[in-house]
Amino acid sequence: MICTAAADSQKLVRDAVRSVTSIATLPEVTGKIVATVDDPRSSAAALHRIVAHDPALVTRILKVVNSAFYGLPGQIASIDRAIVLLGLNAIKNIAVAASLGQLFRGVKLSGKFTARDLWSHCIAVAVTARELAREMKLPVAEEAFLAGMIHDIGLLVALQVWPEPLRQACEAAAVGGDFCTLEREICGADHQQLGAAMTAHWKFPRVCQMVAANHHNPQTLASDQRLLPAVIYVADTMCCQKEIGFNLTALHQKLDSTDLAPLPLDEGVFKRVNVGLAEKISAVSSMLA
Repeated sequence: MICTAAADSQKLVRDAVRSVTSIATLPEVTGKIVATVDDPRSSAAALHRIVAHDPALVTRILKVVNSAFYGLPGQIASIDRAIVLLGLNAIKNIAVAASLGQLFRGVKLSGKFTARDLWSHCIAVAVTARELAREMKLPVAEEAFLAGMIHDIGLLVALQVWPEPLRQACEAAAVGGDFCTLEREICGADHQQLGAAMTAHWKFPRVCQMVAANHHNPQTLASDQRLLPAVIYVADTMCCQKEIGFNLTALHQKLDSTDLAPLPLDEGVFKRVNVGLAEKISAVSSMLA
């Protein structure tokens, strides 16, 4: 019976991703950027050639590069200089964030939350995850930003294909209960399963697929795969408890779990990360609006 249920859930997920039309394909330039950066043979020059063909993206990247978020000295006026200073991964993250922001439009998840609230939450988790990784001296700060951006992409899929069941799950979660459990009971699959399938379809880095699939249960992963999903778990919990944007998914998660023991977390880390965090989230939200 359990095997049958799992098979039915997998089929639901495959059918959902297949039926999505408006978000199934990232903008072509974004897909090329992701593929180029993830190719170990690629160079800054190759990335520059791709980005330079999209003037709007160049403008957005330079705006972000020159913001306080990156804290670079002086004004950066050229995209090739930005690529050299920030690195390929950071440019990829900005490009993906700029593309994804166009997908979170208009429609409602529930009576209280819209897709824009979900986008606000994803930005907040991205910024918080990056700050956590930097504060804990983890070598995944840029990866954490991108992973935070896409961690709830499965909810966007559900919003496209199962809007009414998702609304019911949101309404049920608002009065208590585990969000993923409610999703599975009402929708037949949860947003982690959908996110894993969507990020695989987009050919995102394997670590991003792992985060999309396990950001609510990093303890189920092998110890050598747990680091980034655990960082996103913490950032997600912090942002949900601060009620930033859509906050139902991780509202009741705990931050004192021994499952997070591999992370060098203590009260000092949380205190330092929280200093100026709201301003950083607001600044990035404005840049990516």
